[in-house]
Amino acid sequence: MFTAVLLTDPEKANLDPALVDSLRNAWGGGDALWLAPDEAAEFSLAAMPGNRWQVWEECQRMGVDLGIVPQEGRRKRMLLADMDSTMIQQECIDELADAAGVGDRVKEITARAMNGELDFEAALRERVGLLKGLKESIVGEVLASRITHMPGGRQLIATMRENGAHTALVSGGFTAFTGPVAEALGFHENRANTLLAEDGVLSGDVGIPILGRQAKVDALEEITARLGFDASDVLAVGDGANDLGMLHRAGMGVALHAKPVVAAECDLRINFGDLTALLYLQGYGVADFAG
Repeated sequence: MFTAVLLTDPEKANLDPALVDSLRNAWGGGDALWLAPDEAAEFSLAAMPGNRWQVWEECQRMGVDLGIVPQEGRRKRMLLADMDSTMIQQECIDELADAAGVGDRVKEITARAMNGELDFEAALRERVGLLKGLKESIVGEVLASRITHMPGGRQLIATMRENGAHTALVSGGFTAFTGPVAEALGFHENRANTLLAEDGVLSGDVGIPILGRQAKVDALEEITARLGFDASDVLAVGDGANDLGMLHRAGMGVALHAKPVVAAECDLRINFGDLTALLYLQGYGVADFAG
């Protein structure tokens, strides 16, 4: 058995009941259950529809996300989340580079790395090298003035924690950012790279080992082993090429506003909804939200 979930941008909340009923009837689905008025609805399915992706494309043209998930094990016991452009709305290294006056060059490298066109480690080293000489205090300034949380993140973390889930923030970015972001949003733990500094000035280098794609998979395996969970118990979310390993390994991998090369490899793609979409995919209704 499966469940089809349809949802829209919460700011628009324009999910048409006629669309939900039409699709439910076409696929022989169960009764529609509205998880949030005008925003998210679901219905059960006996089997995965053969025209799933054709319908998905039609829904996308209407500004609607469609996800189909197995009913068994739908609510996950662990969240493993990327940070940049996932739990926050920016790329931290791009914001640092902007402050250093090398923003355009760094943003170009970031975009290519996130699309999988460049080796992540080499791209990170090159970008960090361009930050050499910046005062270490710039990190706090960027956090305070440039970094904003992705909508729905606080509700996602609070609701999953309230229902017993473990939450981990794992980033190819830097601990100087993941620490404050994890604390603000309520994550149990966080992992990231370390920006090196000497005498209050960024050295242009990053601590070893560098956390990239494999490190996120390792985090999934290490944390689940520690907690006695299985990979099928994990909901992973990210947007870049270095997230693909954990997205494939997790029981529920969600590409959130992802780069095309990433979305193409994921069955669950959220392009219009915010982070509360991950709660709807697990069957939580808006009345269940915490935070």
